[in-house]
Amino acid sequence: MIGLILWGRNASSADETKQDRAYNELASELSQVAGTSEVVINAIGEGVLALDGRGTVQLINPAAQQLIGWGKQDATNLSYKSILKMLDSKNQAVSETNDPVALALTTHKPQKNDNFSLETQSGKTFLASISVNPVGQLGNGVIVVFRDVTIEKSDERQRAEFISTASHEMRTPVASIEGYLGLALNPATAQIDDKARDFITKAHESAQHLGRLFADLLDVSKADDSRLKNDPKIIDVVPFIHDIVEGLTPKAKEKNLRIIYKPDPDETSVEDPVKRLNPVFYAYVDNDHLREVVQNLVENAIKYTPEGEVSVDVTGDHSHIVISIADTGIGIPHEDQSHLFQKFYRVDNSDTREIGGTGLGLYLCRRLTETIGGRIWVESEYKHGSTFFVEIPRTDHDEARRLIEQSKLKAEKESADKPQQATAPGHNPQASDSVATNAPMQPVVTTPPTSSTPTPMTAPEYPTAQHQAPGPQHVAPAPVSEAVQLVNTPLSTIEANPEQYLSRRDNTPINIPPRQQ
Repeated sequence: MIGLILWGRNASSADETKQDRAYNELASELSQVAGTSEVVINAIGEGVLALDGRGTVQLINPAAQQLIGWGKQDATNLSYKSILKMLDSKNQAVSETNDPVALALTTHKPQKNDNFSLETQSGKTFLASISVNPVGQLGNGVIVVFRDVTIEKSDERQRAEFISTASHEMRTPVASIEGYLGLALNPATAQIDDKARDFITKAHESAQHLGRLFADLLDVSKADDSRLKNDPKIIDVVPFIHDIVEGLTPKAKEKNLRIIYKPDPDETSVEDPVKRLNPVFYAYVDNDHLREVVQNLVENAIKYTPEGEVSVDVTGDHSHIVISIADTGIGIPHEDQSHLFQKFYRVDNSDTREIGGTGLGLYLCRRLTETIGGRIWVESEYKHGSTFFVEIPRTDHDEARRLIEQSKLKAEKESADKPQQATAPGHNPQASDSVATNAPMQPVVTTPPTSSTPTPMTAPEYPTAQHQAPGPQHVAPAPVSEAVQLVNTPLSTIEANPEQYLSRRDNTPINIPPRQQ
């Protein structure tokens, strides 16, 4: 019996030893992982904050401590809003709707912002790039990564200013070159032989290409500096896009391409036997921006399609409108698609080297689309064509009608204000009455006198809406040269003979003494 008890104790001790060993091994492994993670986080040069589901700081790395001036002991267990003070471009605190951390916590989606500033504990500010990524399931928290981009933004601004200035200065002489080459090609202004015409035509096309490049550079510099204007108006998207496609149809026909506008296939400029009933799609966007985006995409589809067709479609739901431009061209490799909308990026392969381009068109399309509140993306298979999509917000029918009426009222008000603005300010009724009691102000063109003797002259009458000071000084003297001159009577002349002017209150002409030199 005693042996059985001793054996049971030994077996129990052996089991506990195995469990302890497994626990210690797991704890050691976790400790190593945690230690490695801490070493990695502490070695990162960007600021890192770990927040729980309520936005409380659980971890702050040394780089974050240095950037915002908060120590580890002070920042831990505080709300992120206390230590990560984000400011917008007007140095105002960021609202909840624009706060990338709050959006990531509530939507469980990654957020990124490069336009905010961060305020340090000492009150200084710096431009920051902020990325927020959720961890695990909704409510588990987020990881905030930020860095100082003040120097980068300054360098970008200087580059943009240089590009803008250089493009502006060079665009004028290029426009002159293009204009003179066009005159040389015009049979009405110049006579040249066929060989010279061929040379000048190529030079003219190059000048046009250079002009478009400078225009794109100016637009890109405006986009980078947030100087793009956004003047939204209500447009009916289906006929609006149709006009763009119709204008580019001749370019497609030059390459023997078939261009199809699916919402309106029965026009002579586009060919598609299929007819359909299309809903009315209203959008409240800047029509110039949308026109430039769609025109650029259709031109690209024509340019990168050796043969086949280009089709344009407009679809949508109750909240969005999607414009798609599909082609049967060379397509885009998968590894290039994620970089396609970056500045100066071009797909480099044997199919694209022979086709000119700057890598600015799609970048500008993305910036313009973002400016009007939309988004742009591409679906493509190499050697099998591409489809570009532009999604913009849709405006419902009632709201569109309201905005159209509001625009009409505004235009009527502006047109009604123009006559009032044309009227001279400071109109004085008493002054008008005084003018009325004096000589009538009808403009009179007289011939020069044959002698120096003053000639009676009727003073000109101006509209009563214009301000006229009372008194005889508005009575013009006779012309003393070949041109008609309306001058005031010298005060010394009036003082020399005041009765002559005080006694004349009727509307008969009066003789004005010659102007004293």
